[in-house]
Amino acid sequence: AEVAAAGADVIALDATLRPRPNGENFIEVVTRIKQELNLPVMADVSTFSEGLHAAEVAGADFVGTTLSGYTNATEHLTAAAAKPDFELIETLARRVSVPVICEGRVRSTDDLRRAFDCGAFAVVVGNAITGIDQLVKQFASATPAFEAAGVQSLAT
Repeated sequence: AEVAAAGADVIALDATLRPRPNGENFIEVVTRIKQELNLPVMADVSTFSEGLHAAEVAGADFVGTTLSGYTNATEHLTAAAAKPDFELIETLARRVSVPVICEGRVRSTDDLRRAFDCGAFAVVVGNAITGIDQLVKQFASATPAFEAAGVQSLAT
C-alpha cells in the first residue's frame, strides 16, 4: 500500500520459492494488490517454474527475470555468463500468457537486442546506465598507467 501511495504504477514482488515475510502466501498478496490497490503485479522470478506459477496460477500481470542468478537455484548463472538469462526469457515468452520483462545483467546493446529476439516484451537496463562507478573503473584499469603499476583490474 505504501508503494502504491508513493505513486507506483506497477507493484513488483519476489515470486521465488524463498520464504515470504510473515509467512505470507504469494497468491494471496497478488490477489490483495489487485483487489485493494487496483494495480498490476510484476512477478520477479529466478526460474521457469516460478514464472509459470506466478503468471498462470497466481495471476501476475508481468513476469520479470530479475532474480535469475540471485537465488540458490540460479546463482551459477551470475558467475558463469554475466549475461541476462536468455534461455529463461525465451522459455517464459513461449509458455506464459503475460508479458516477459528481461531484467538483470543487461550490459550492452547486443544484450538488449538478444533479449527482444528471445521474446521479451520490455528490457530493463539498470547498472549499465546507473553503475557509472563500475564503468569508470573498467576504463581506468585499461590505461597504461595501471598496466605499468602492475594493477590487474579495478573492475571488481
